[in-house]
Amino acid sequence: MVAAHSLTPQQQAALTVGSGYWTTQAVPGVPSIVLSDGPHGLRRQPADGDNLGLGDSEPATCFPPAVALGSSWDPSLVAEVAAAIGDEARAAGVHVVLGPGVNLKRSPLCGRNFEYYSEDPLLSGELGAAWVRGLQSRGVGASLKHFAVNNQETARMTVSAEVDERTLRELYLPAFERIVTRERPWTVMAAYNALNGVPAAEHRWLLTELLRGEWGYEGAVISDWGAVAHRGRSLEAGLDLEMPGPQPSSIDEALAVDPAILRSSTERIAALVERAGPAGGEVDLDAHHALARRAAAESIVLLRNEGGLLPLDPSEPVAVIGALARDPRIQGAGSSLVNPTRLDTPLAAISAVAPTTFAESLEDAVAAAREARTAIVFAGLLPGDESEGFDRHHLDLRVEQVEVIRAVAAANPRTVVVLSNGGVVSLEGWHDQAAGILETWLLGQAAGTAIADVLFGAAEPGGRLAETIPLRLQDTPSYLNFPGDGATVFYGERLFVGYRHYETVDVPVRYPFGFGLGYTTFEFADLVVRGHDVEVTVTNTGARDGAEVVQVYVGAPGGRGVAPRRELRGFAKVRLAAGASARVAVRLDDRAYSRWIVGEGWREVPGGHVVGVGRSAHDVVLTASVHRRGAPSPLTVDSPMREFFANPVLGPLLRLATRGRSAGGTDVEDMVGDIPLRRMMRFPGADGLARLEQVLPIANNRVVRAIAALFRRR
Repeated sequence: MVAAHSLTPQQQAALTVGSGYWTTQAVPGVPSIVLSDGPHGLRRQPADGDNLGLGDSEPATCFPPAVALGSSWDPSLVAEVAAAIGDEARAAGVHVVLGPGVNLKRSPLCGRNFEYYSEDPLLSGELGAAWVRGLQSRGVGASLKHFAVNNQETARMTVSAEVDERTLRELYLPAFERIVTRERPWTVMAAYNALNGVPAAEHRWLLTELLRGEWGYEGAVISDWGAVAHRGRSLEAGLDLEMPGPQPSSIDEALAVDPAILRSSTERIAALVERAGPAGGEVDLDAHHALARRAAAESIVLLRNEGGLLPLDPSEPVAVIGALARDPRIQGAGSSLVNPTRLDTPLAAISAVAPTTFAESLEDAVAAAREARTAIVFAGLLPGDESEGFDRHHLDLRVEQVEVIRAVAAANPRTVVVLSNGGVVSLEGWHDQAAGILETWLLGQAAGTAIADVLFGAAEPGGRLAETIPLRLQDTPSYLNFPGDGATVFYGERLFVGYRHYETVDVPVRYPFGFGLGYTTFEFADLVVRGHDVEVTVTNTGARDGAEVVQVYVGAPGGRGVAPRRELRGFAKVRLAAGASARVAVRLDDRAYSRWIVGEGWREVPGGHVVGVGRSAHDVVLTASVHRRGAPSPLTVDSPMREFFANPVLGPLLRLATRGRSAGGTDVEDMVGDIPLRRMMRFPGADGLARLEQVLPIANNRVVRAIAALFRRR
């Protein structure tokens, strides 16, 4: 690697700014490398191409986008897809692919939700980690994005996301932390938006103190395309590479910063270039298409199957209805737009399996439905309904689509609705009339054959919801806060995003997080929990082979602050033959029983935690209680009196001193529980409380506390 000090300041500054849309600057000893959009397929454009998905790109396999792969709950599958993208990238001479996107689905209205995995940080983090691992196994670098708290498209380049510390740590940072610390992505991409008033591209705490200092990241930080407003400030904050380029004014600003800062960024960029392997290698596009087909089937979620309607008998005639069957939406619009190597349409795939009649107009659709054994209606969001760059305003399907569904279902009770959409859509107004509902999301170039595989039973619908489908938009936790006023957006729902909200406040939903049917059935039994190790027996009780997702949720006991009723802490996808059983082990991570305490960091919550295993966030079928000793917060003069009463050393003494005292019938402990000791000591006659401050070291000693607790139990 070329040493930064061997380069002139001008060369160092040039290296920190791109030379075009997709290439870095070449300087003596450091060649240029190529970056390209992803993350569900390669979008390789010419050097003068755009970054908005407007121009043509070279053909590449279009795999299912993250919205679909998120529902697969299958890290090994995601890694396999990413490895294939890595192979195509190397063959095309691309060194860094811009992905994965692991931002949380805070609201179902976000226009870019098709590029993100889930409303849950653990699921997003595990799948994102698998993607990075798979891609980088091929000698191609990932770019983890968008760091951080990029959860909307409205005013995305200027809006400030206002998030409290605990919510930030427990929801919006964990996926990034998991991937950075475990998989070491070659690059991390700073987001457009600001975080608590500071642009992410200029956020020193985010890019340097947290990312590099706390998480130990050693790779390069790059900007989102056009995210840099002040090159000097972003460089000082820890952003190494501005894209795109060239930007002569940025080079001038880079020359004005501390030479040591410039040199550090130059060294990280040079290290990135050195890691980039040579271009070349063979690509089996047929094998990649077959992988795209398998991944798509694993991502389809069967929501409704009244009377066991599905899978269909291929010998019986079907009516295929809707333009989306002939001209499917396979991906979202914007910078991730892939030019597919081929396209399997649902209409062609179904016609190849069963006797098929196709209709478009409402009148023809009703007539075809009456004549067919089963009617299959394709509906969903059209390109103008969702995209990078803007957010949706509602969850509804287009009125004409709802009219077709209702009319066809009235004509034929054996009606199956196949949905294609990058964000959640409302099922209200027609749900109960459809005998079958498949949520296929956006499935990539093999969408048609994958849908046919599932409809006719050649493949299982392997997906489980990675996000909740609400009954009403008004029920969503961010409804009153999303997308803000243009300048700021307040994350007022705090920890209660998605199922954390619905399960805690008992709001009914149409389908909960984690839900999905199959063509067989499963039972869970014999739950055993030993600390962070969870085991359960899973049995396929049906007549077909199939897969189930074992979902492990943990509910924390009461304590400081408010906590969701349950949170996903582990999962495993298990495949079993009909009648077979398996003992499934799930290892929970080190923070499964912990909370972020402001001013203290991660602390295990003491007390009884409920560990549940279920089929969804709502359908928890087995539970076990786990008691954790935890790591109680040390008492200080600023601790509330309630914590002094709870202390095993001081609590009994305080209760003895206040025995028999009350204020109008109110217990003293309840009366003063929320008052800090420091404030209590300022009241006349409270001089004796000063002695508490003197014995704090004893009260905080773990050994003394343990002995006191032991005697207290006796």
